[in-house]
Amino acid sequence: MRTINRVLRYARPAPASAVLKPASRQPRWVAYFVYAPHGHLSPSQRFTLDRLKASVLPLLVVCACPRGAAVLQALGGCCDALLWKDPPGYDFSAYRLVLSHLADCSPGADVLVMNDSVYGPFADLREVFDTAPWALTGFTASNLREAHIQSYAFLLRNLRPSTLVRLAPVLPPGIAFNQFRHIVDLQETRFARVAARSMSVGALWFGNVRDVSDATLVRPMELLDNGFPFLKRSLLGKHEGVIERDAVLARLQALGHPVPFGIGT
Repeated sequence: MRTINRVLRYARPAPASAVLKPASRQPRWVAYFVYAPHGHLSPSQRFTLDRLKASVLPLLVVCACPRGAAVLQALGGCCDALLWKDPPGYDFSAYRLVLSHLADCSPGADVLVMNDSVYGPFADLREVFDTAPWALTGFTASNLREAHIQSYAFLLRNLRPSTLVRLAPVLPPGIAFNQFRHIVDLQETRFARVAARSMSVGALWFGNVRDVSDATLVRPMELLDNGFPFLKRSLLGKHEGVIERDAVLARLQALGHPVPFGIGT
């Protein structure tokens, strides 16, 4: 009841959106959420797009930006499907939009969803499609607050309209949340629990808070050494100082990533 009350209190109408380039039916999709409120791509977003295109997997981009921004025309030439949304609503509003579109246009597809809070990928994502044993696979999980998959990236198998019905408590149609703490409390930390009612759920790496609160922040180099495909942008932003900045920059340079200027998110 408390969760329902919070949803009713904090929910806002889902942000405006439009299909600019519809998806075709494919067995696999990678969906990338790009946040571009100023209407242009950052070097790290361009790097990620280049790496995703090189994976030879069908690529859907959902971009949060001003409607009619030039970035949408640029994105249309480098992806197989393109959706637009207004900037409010955080990543889960983009995830709902992506999954609804692909459930209708490409039912039965396996869909890897990621946002732009990470640098990379620095490993072949096709291996995740080939080997992940669960219906919902997180790249990392934590038991901070409760056991949950971290929502910067996940793989959802056999996506169909019925999947969205089952996930509606965390991906509700028609509404979104505009504050970060509500996304964490009402969507991210509940995602695995809600999904586990109707499908198998797991994660490729797990951080137990007794040892590691968030492995992507305190063990990023060890993760990369063991095949983890991403590096969190917040290591050069709000979590700068968790590990040495120079170590992050050196590793990015070794991985062929342009040296970031400004602050990560």
